[in-house]
Amino acid sequence: MSDSLSNGIVQGTLALLVLFSVITWAVIVVKGLQSARARREDRKLNESVTTLRDGLPLLDAVEKHEGPTARVALVGVRAWETAGGAALAGDVSVSREILELGLRRQIQAERHTAEKGLAVLASIGTTSPFVGLFGTVWGILHALKSISGAGNASLDVVAGPIGEALISTAVGIGVAVPAVLAFNYFVRKVKVQDGQLEDFGNALVSAALRSTLPSPQGGPESREHAVAKLADVRGGALRGAQA
Repeated sequence: MSDSLSNGIVQGTLALLVLFSVITWAVIVVKGLQSARARREDRKLNESVTTLRDGLPLLDAVEKHEGPTARVALVGVRAWETAGGAALAGDVSVSREILELGLRRQIQAERHTAEKGLAVLASIGTTSPFVGLFGTVWGILHALKSISGAGNASLDVVAGPIGEALISTAVGIGVAVPAVLAFNYFVRKVKVQDGQLEDFGNALVSAALRSTLPSPQGGPESREHAVAKLADVRGGALRGAQA
């Protein structure tokens, strides 16, 4: 095998590792900006919707915000509007199922969005050391053939080519470490966000049911009060949608 071909394979391995490194840091920057923006938008929503004790937030109040929590809240409010007829008819279980189904779908969609790019980090972190090792093995093989052809196996002759071949392994490890660390960090962020959205979804369901169920005293008056309260919530949401 010619020297030019062997050098080309080693150089191609190093170029591939450099490309992996560029992709890794690009994904890290993009995911970091997305995570920071999501935290900022969620904080704005939490400041706007301070409590869910009085029922679901109005549609126009939620539409002003972006971010994962705002999108979950928007789906929840719209799902409850769709299920409002069943709630007013007294079938709260159907309304709750419709609301919970919409929330689960949106939370799953937010999870998939947050996981985008993580497969790339995992793949680079797993394969980079082996790519570097391939370049090292090929470089050492070429170096040993050159040494055997020269007929001189002194330390000065052996150390130089083999040391150059080991650079590929070092570069491969240097590319893999940031990718693995970033992957673990963002996976944890996804789990934290998923837990927060689950808690927020449960709070939305409780707020919706609280606005529908009668008070502990029971009786016709409490039921009429609950129906009137739900009608006010839905009417405010519909007015926000038409504005």
